[in-house]
Amino acid sequence: MNWDNVRIFLAVARSGQILGAARKLGLDHATVSRRIAALEAELHSKLLERGTAGCTLTRAGDRLLAIAERAETSMLQVESELTSPEVELEGVVRVGAPEGFGSYFLAAELGALSLKHPKLTLQVVPLTRTFSLANRDADIIITFVRPTRGRIVAKQLVTCSLNIYASQTHLKEFGPVRTLDDVAGRCLVTYVGDLIYSPPQDYSAELRQLMPIRFECASVIAQLEAVRSGAGIGVLHGYGARRYADLVQILPERSFYRTYWIAARDDVRELPRVAAVHRYIVRRVQGQTHLFQ
Repeated sequence: MNWDNVRIFLAVARSGQILGAARKLGLDHATVSRRIAALEAELHSKLLERGTAGCTLTRAGDRLLAIAERAETSMLQVESELTSPEVELEGVVRVGAPEGFGSYFLAAELGALSLKHPKLTLQVVPLTRTFSLANRDADIIITFVRPTRGRIVAKQLVTCSLNIYASQTHLKEFGPVRTLDDVAGRCLVTYVGDLIYSPPQDYSAELRQLMPIRFECASVIAQLEAVRSGAGIGVLHGYGARRYADLVQILPERSFYRTYWIAARDDVRELPRVAAVHRYIVRRVQGQTHLFQ
């Protein structure tokens, strides 16, 4: 059996779409369809039912998925146990993270690791509602919620503060904020409600009761820029907002605190390239905990 075809089948099974699998694998739609057809012909079994909403596995597809995932795990274990520590790190390691952590911390920190290991490709991608370590959407994730399902190894990374900010322009136009009552009637810059994929992201609930006027942005970077423009008041990551002199923290007694966890599948975490990136992130965060306070 051609393992490359099985690998493509795994990608389709996990994404639920041929197009999604093609993008993840860096192949075109036609190639993925052709390789799946070749695998079905080799096994004399129909593996996928194709529909307008995507692909679903047939009974034979479900059986192959279970077998293929066990084989994949065994191959990862072989790579982990037999790769010499002296071998230069190479391959791809994908890190999924909340946008704020990925943009304000990882983007600035992981570049040095790339320079040290030129054959190692590092990818930082934003977490989404459907993100899954089980589906191997990433090798490592940083998340506000500790994963508890599946063969996941999770470690507490750091607790970060989220504070209420306004721009100097906003405070000059609308007046200073000394108490919570002072924000009543002002515009709240916050997340798009139905796009909040994790309950710990919803830290503006108390403010929403006082501030019915809202400017909602799905991106934390967009929220920060909206607050800087003077559009309103927002809850921002302290480690991102403090770099801008035009932002002023208000109501410091109303700060919010969230804990980041770093997690990976147990069979992936021991791969030398993944283990190296995992250790590097932990070390860089723990050496700069003051940034998150």
